[in-house]
Amino acid sequence: MKALSQWKPKNIRFLFCDIDDTITTDGKLEPEAYSSLWKLHRAGIRIIPVTGRPAGWCELIARLWPVHGVIGENGAFYYRYLDETKQMLRYYYQDDLERSQNLAKIKQLGAEALELFPGTALASDQFCRVMDVAIDFCEDVPDLGKDTAKKIQMFFEAQGATAKVSSIHVNAWFGDQNKLKMCKTYCENEIKESFDSLNPQIAFAGDSPNDEPMFAAFQNSVGVQNVEDFISSLASPPQYVCSKRSGEGFVELANQLLGQ
Repeated sequence: MKALSQWKPKNIRFLFCDIDDTITTDGKLEPEAYSSLWKLHRAGIRIIPVTGRPAGWCELIARLWPVHGVIGENGAFYYRYLDETKQMLRYYYQDDLERSQNLAKIKQLGAEALELFPGTALASDQFCRVMDVAIDFCEDVPDLGKDTAKKIQMFFEAQGATAKVSSIHVNAWFGDQNKLKMCKTYCENEIKESFDSLNPQIAFAGDSPNDEPMFAAFQNSVGVQNVEDFISSLASPPQYVCSKRSGEGFVELANQLLGQ
C-alpha cells in the first residue's frame, strides 16, 4: 500500500465507500465527515455508500444524505432517491419469494449462532433487514475479538451460507450477491456505463475484510488507516492508505479528491 498523499486523483466522478469505521468514528457520524460528503457532492463527485447496514438505514441515507444512491446489506439491494420526481428506486438482487425464504433460513442459523457463541447478540438493526442476519461481536456487546468473529463466519459457511466479517458484525446470507456485484449492477442501471469503462473515474474507500473484493477490483482503492488492523488477513489490500483512522481518514480522502 502507498500513502494516500502519493495519489494524484484525476477525473474521479464517483466515490463508492463503506460507512462503518470508514465515514463514521466509533459509531458516530462526526460533523467533519458529514461536511466532507457535502463538499464532494457540491464539487460534482457523486457518492454511493456500500454498506452492510440494513434496508431501513439505507432508506434514510438515500433520502437525507447527499448521495447518488446507497448499496445495502453487502450487495443485497440498492436504493436511489430521485429528488426531481420524489421517487425511491429500489432494486433487489433476489425476487420477493426467494428473499423471504432465504431470510427465514438465515434467521434460524442466526439463532443457532447466538447459542454457540456466548456474548454475541443480534445487531440492533436486525429488525429492518430484508436479506441477511447480522451477529454483533463488538458494537453493542463487549468486544469478543477477531478470532471469535472468524469462528462465527466459519459456522455460517459450514451451513452453506455466505458470511463476511465487518469491523463490528458478522453478516451472513443465502445467495451469491456481494458488494462488488451490486456496484457493477449500479453502474449499468443508474450511471448507464459499465463498471470496466468507468473504473478509471471511480474510487472506493473501505476499512475491513468485507471490502477486500472492492479493493481488488477498483483501480483507485483507498483504505482509512484502521484497515491496517486487518492487513494480515487481506490478500488484496487497497492501493492507498490514509494516515488517519475512520472518519478523520475519510476527511483526509475527501480533501485529496478535492485537491485541498
